Amino acid sequence: YMKQTMGGDANVKIAKTGVKHVHAAAHHYFDIGVYFEANGHGTVLFSDAFHHFLAQADSIARGHVALRRLQLLPALINQAVGDALSDLLLVDAILQLTNRTIQTWDGLYKDLPSRQCKVKVRDRTMIRTNENETKCTAPDGLQEALDLAMKEVDDDGATGSSSSGGGTATSRAFVRPSGTENVVRVYAEASTMEAADALATKAAQLVHDLC
Repeated sequence: YMKQTMGGDANVKIAKTGVKHVHAAAHHYFDIGVYFEANGHGTVLFSDAFHHFLAQADSIARGHVALRRLQLLPALINQAVGDALSDLLLVDAILQLTNRTIQTWDGLYKDLPSRQCKVKVRDRTMIRTNENETKCTAPDGLQEALDLAMKEVDDDGATGSSSSGGGTATSRAFVRPSGTENVVRVYAEASTMEAADALATKAAQLVHDLC
């Protein structure tokens, strides 16, 4: 979504599930790294290069409004664990400065209906994924079967409703081994709750059959 909306201005990295992974990616790749993960954790990180830039810029453009605003960011953000209240205060400040409303901000992105479930298996390590857990690399045939299931859901939506987006691919399904339990976690989303439930059920059945 961010790449589609921001185009070439978007610098996005997808990391493995878990705060330690997304935190590390934000720290490694960006001077100002904004990260979030599925359970709601997230914050903003500011690199040494960012602080060095401000220190240099201060001697050149002391008193510049934009510079003063940048200097306030690290003081407002809890970089260690995140803070929803201070984050919301920052959002409100940005909206005020850009003459936007909170309704406009809320309307920028709409979540698709989604379903999460988990499947008990004999050995969760049979499921292997790529580095950012967006594709299955093992067992053989699982990712192909998931791709087909997503296509079928999209095709059903295109034929069943004129408002479904004209066949645009909106369904997604991911599976990954749990890091704490001997289960495989399944996530599915689609244009309707019914379709998301059907896709999650299909993905869970594929995991059960192949593992």
